[in-house]
Amino acid sequence: MSPISVRGFAVASATAVTAVGSVVGVASGSTAQNNDAEATAADSTLLADIPAGQQAQVQTASLTQQADIQAIAADASAKKVAEEAARKAAAQTAIEKKEAAEKAAEAAKAAKERAETKAAASRSSSSFPVQSSYTIAQIQAMAQSMVPSGQYQCFSNIVDHESSWNYQAVNASSGAYGLFQALPGSKMSSVGDDWRTNPATQIKWGLNYMDSRYGSPCEAWSFWQANHWY
Repeated sequence: MSPISVRGFAVASATAVTAVGSVVGVASGSTAQNNDAEATAADSTLLADIPAGQQAQVQTASLTQQADIQAIAADASAKKVAEEAARKAAAQTAIEKKEAAEKAAEAAKAAKERAETKAAASRSSSSFPVQSSYTIAQIQAMAQSMVPSGQYQCFSNIVDHESSWNYQAVNASSGAYGLFQALPGSKMSSVGDDWRTNPATQIKWGLNYMDSRYGSPCEAWSFWQANHWY
């Protein structure tokens, strides 16, 4: 290798080292002034020994290497930014999908309850055979077929506290009557004249009362828990 080519290679290498040091220094937050000064001094000394006709060629090679190093650094930075943006977009998409699924589930639940309420409303005391007496299990089965499934437990809690599922229960002091201790009991005649003897009639009245006054049996039960009456 000729002296010129050696010196040219040295100049390019020194300049490349300077560029790398600058990139690393900027990335780490440090100052590379000493290294830059030394590299610049070396460049000046080496270039002085190279014929003028060769200096432009050497400087061009050095600048090309610097540009390549800067392009690599820029590509790495752009890749990092793109990866972070993709991560945030994926997280946002996951959140939106979860919210959409929750809304869909709530809508499906509400639609089911509306359908059950409509079906229950279409039932009447005539849907059940009239008997001379009824067991608690039979009365509860009637209630389960008339009350929406999501509301049944609340409905049952109220009946448990009001009459223990005794459709002929009478309050000795007030005269309140039936499963729901209606006062007066004759209120239940609005859904059937057989309110005294038919628990299905009482159940329909009680469900209508809870829905119209509180919005649902569960809302009625919440009120009962706070006040011990409804």
